[in-house]
Amino acid sequence: MKITRRMMVGGTVGAAAAAYGGLVAWQNRNIPSTNKGMALVADPDEILDLPEGFSYRVVARTGSTMSDGLLRPGRPDGMACFAFSGRDNAVILTSNHEIPTWDGISAFGKDDALRSKFTGKYYDTRPDTGMPYHGGVTITHYNLDTGEVERDFLALAGTKINCAGGATPWGSWLSCEETTDVGNAPHGFVFEVPALIDGPVEPVPLKAMGRFRHEACAVDPASGIVYMTEDGGEDCFYRFIPNVPGRLAEGGTLQALMIEGKPSVDTSNNDEPTLIEGKEYAAGWITLDDVEAPDADLAQRAIAAGAAMFKRGEGMAYGHKPGGAQGEIFFNCTSGGKAGVGQVFRYTPGASNDEGTLTLFFESPGAGTMEYCDNLAVAPWGDLIVCEDGIGDQYLRGITPDGRIYDLARNAHEDSSEFCGACFSPDGKTMFVNIQEPGITLAITGPWETLRVA
Repeated sequence: MKITRRMMVGGTVGAAAAAYGGLVAWQNRNIPSTNKGMALVADPDEILDLPEGFSYRVVARTGSTMSDGLLRPGRPDGMACFAFSGRDNAVILTSNHEIPTWDGISAFGKDDALRSKFTGKYYDTRPDTGMPYHGGVTITHYNLDTGEVERDFLALAGTKINCAGGATPWGSWLSCEETTDVGNAPHGFVFEVPALIDGPVEPVPLKAMGRFRHEACAVDPASGIVYMTEDGGEDCFYRFIPNVPGRLAEGGTLQALMIEGKPSVDTSNNDEPTLIEGKEYAAGWITLDDVEAPDADLAQRAIAAGAAMFKRGEGMAYGHKPGGAQGEIFFNCTSGGKAGVGQVFRYTPGASNDEGTLTLFFESPGAGTMEYCDNLAVAPWGDLIVCEDGIGDQYLRGITPDGRIYDLARNAHEDSSEFCGACFSPDGKTMFVNIQEPGITLAITGPWETLRVA
């Protein structure tokens, strides 16, 4: 394993499609919630509580029949929204389905009776039954004007526990397997699904991106580097430097982040404070070998070589600074922090590939502020949007550039399941999100301009 180092400090808070920065503190409106946000209005249909003036539409539900004759799979998780070429009134949603082998939520129906309707190939089948694994990706063509699904189909099949992932600047979805189980083939890889594909994709694992419990991806468009989180308990923060930017299947170099002067540091702060909130730490990268990891030991080997350890890496989003090419990567750690209920980190690349800084951007002091942060998005008005995967009520939380928290939505469904896959339409007017159980995809609209602080 080769260690690269960096020696500079720099960076300010970044953003995504809209500039993340230059905003003043969040101002309380209406009746403050416990998190100093807006009051949420109770939903009479008991699905989603939203601020006054906001509304939602149900895009899709688990078990509905899709355009290809298959059933919409259960446990929708990570998701992205893409522009529909030549159409301003339609978008393309790519959605993961975090399914292991459970019955009742498969695209193929009970006893996999609908398998004959699937025209593509499976990545893997179960050794005990020969039936395909039920995880994968669906694609949905959604009309923003009518609120109707125009087409939906299964795009990736035979994978397992497809949790999060990330959109690429070249128009594809990276779907991540959050398991290193072995069926007839090993699992724990990233799969690429072009958003504009007309049918099922060829299921090709991107093995050079490593075999581990993948969670989320984010691509720096300036360099083509793909950053990745891992959700296994004692994890690393990775990056993949492709041999050819935008062509991940052609291989590249996998590395794990290290913190200068803190070899193999536990960043969670669970037992003792090791990182100070708001402080920038010089970061370097360890080049990894044997990345297909037949023993599923990639993180252990990386940490032993000096890589930093993170506590359950989850959602991630790329943020872009105003007026320049430099961007930043935000990512969540679900079980990090002294209270063990979540941290948000920021990685700022430096002037060269071997330079960067890591900052503990936010650490939740308790479940009442933010509990078990999971998927992550950057809003058009500049705030971070965090999907909770907590124990009690589940919220969509907003985090301002100065680290203040507010409530954006509450899951009012009786199942009280986690929020997943928050993402925005290209025009910034619609936010899509999944409620994992019983499996509902929602489109939220409203006066987003009221959330932008001038």
